Amino acid sequence: MLRTLWSDFLGLIYPRLCLACREPLVTGENHLCTCCRAELPYTDYHRLPADQNPLGRRFWGKLPIRHALSYLRFVRHGRVQHLLHELKYQGQRDVGTALGQLYGAELYTAGIAADFDLIIPVPLHPRKLAKRGYNQAAAFATGLAEGMKVPTVDSGLRRTANTKTQTKKNRVQRWENVASVFEVDDPTAIIGRRVLVVDDVLTTGATLEACGAALLAAGATEISIATIACA
Repeated sequence: MLRTLWSDFLGLIYPRLCLACREPLVTGENHLCTCCRAELPYTDYHRLPADQNPLGRRFWGKLPIRHALSYLRFVRHGRVQHLLHELKYQGQRDVGTALGQLYGAELYTAGIAADFDLIIPVPLHPRKLAKRGYNQAAAFATGLAEGMKVPTVDSGLRRTANTKTQTKKNRVQRWENVASVFEVDDPTAIIGRRVLVVDDVLTTGATLEACGAALLAAGATEISIATIACA
């Protein structure tokens, strides 16, 4: 009773805020308010057969993948853009972890988690990692691992070059920017494994394609991809 009263008192002074809309959370809400949970633009791609998944079609003829998954649709100036901005530029790594937990639990309930042996996030270059302090894809991977009960390895891939931002590049330029910059740290941990490669946002898919190709070359038997959002 006293603990509840103290928590309520602290909530008045230091209210917990929704990660999407920044409105105060009420008792029973964690990370996202009920309104945002209801109104976020979910893709539900995990419910679609592979040949009807519009995300999977982006990789046809480029990379053989088992599952192409993305939790949310990116909508400019909407809640999802705000969440990603908080995650990447405001130091809110909890955004990635929380969304990973929610999506991971959904994938586990859908029976898809059983198709993965290992989760590997797209790595940042050490220089960029030192500047940001954390890898936003790894934060998402941590949440997914908790929700799906599948292990994650932050060091599965290594980025060998500090590439320029992909934001204003077209498909060809994005591929040229990342085509040969990923290496597998320990092939013995990859051989024979079904790997889920994780990133924050999918646009053209060039980065995930390059990561998947490196993992297949190292001996992974199957590649799937998952992101927080897709554009």
